[in-house]
Amino acid sequence: MEIHRHAFRAMGTRVEVLTDASEDPRSFADAVVRVRDTFERFERRCSRFRPDSELSRINRRAGRPTRLSPELAELVSQALAAARRTSGRFDPTVLDAVVAAGYERGFDELLAGARAALRPPRACGRWREVRLEGPTLHLPEGVGLDLGGIAKGWTVDLAVAAALEAGLRWVLVNAGGDLRVAGDPPSEGIPVGVEDPEDPSAELLRLHLLGGALATSSTTRRAWGPGLHHLIDPATALPAATGVLQATAWAPTCAEAEVAAKDALLRGPGSLQDVPGVLVLADGRVLTNLEPGTVAA
Repeated sequence: MEIHRHAFRAMGTRVEVLTDASEDPRSFADAVVRVRDTFERFERRCSRFRPDSELSRINRRAGRPTRLSPELAELVSQALAAARRTSGRFDPTVLDAVVAAGYERGFDELLAGARAALRPPRACGRWREVRLEGPTLHLPEGVGLDLGGIAKGWTVDLAVAAALEAGLRWVLVNAGGDLRVAGDPPSEGIPVGVEDPEDPSAELLRLHLLGGALATSSTTRRAWGPGLHHLIDPATALPAATGVLQATAWAPTCAEAEVAAKDALLRGPGSLQDVPGVLVLADGRVLTNLEPGTVAA
């Protein structure tokens, strides 16, 4: 399949925009601009590493009611709903635990050694105390939000919608392996590989996506030492150690797939009873309920 492809960096990762090569190059260029603008806008809004972001302002105002922009109010609403749906395995209030594990700066700085000493784990689970009343957020004192993966997935969802407004028949937006296909792709689907968590140059499985989204949670990505990575298990407030190295999940939207992948990594093989996905276990086994080939929307 011949495709148009454009890549750029945003949200600390590589973002790719793909569509059919038969599309008008001007329409594709317009779509790329729309995708870039979407990522830049929501990185400014949702990044916990930017002191001027809306999220940073919210976290500084913990203990006081704060009026949110409509877009961020929608994202926080989705995050709280995901916490309820997963019984807290997805927890948007893990910020203190993530920082205590050493992830207090952007990942590039972290790898460069700009990291403070590790601190004792900070308890999670305070999402139950967070209230959103219309656009007004009530964040308890001492609680910080980390929207991380769900913000990236949600931005992918918005970006594919923006790209289609440029007149493309179909588009795939991939942000560091978390991706969504939208529009009317070819009948054979768009080939997407699930990479080996211990060898990113190798594929474990190739799927052909007709629609929807895939997201991956991995303990080998964004890792900075033995047992140190960005995926916190709210039950322990420590980096997850569940015997699962990587979980990939399919869902209708990328925000939903992000939540499902994190949940599957914590739940383990039992998650495949109700989540379409692929698990890579620490003992080398690869478990999946997806047949290589087409994944229907």
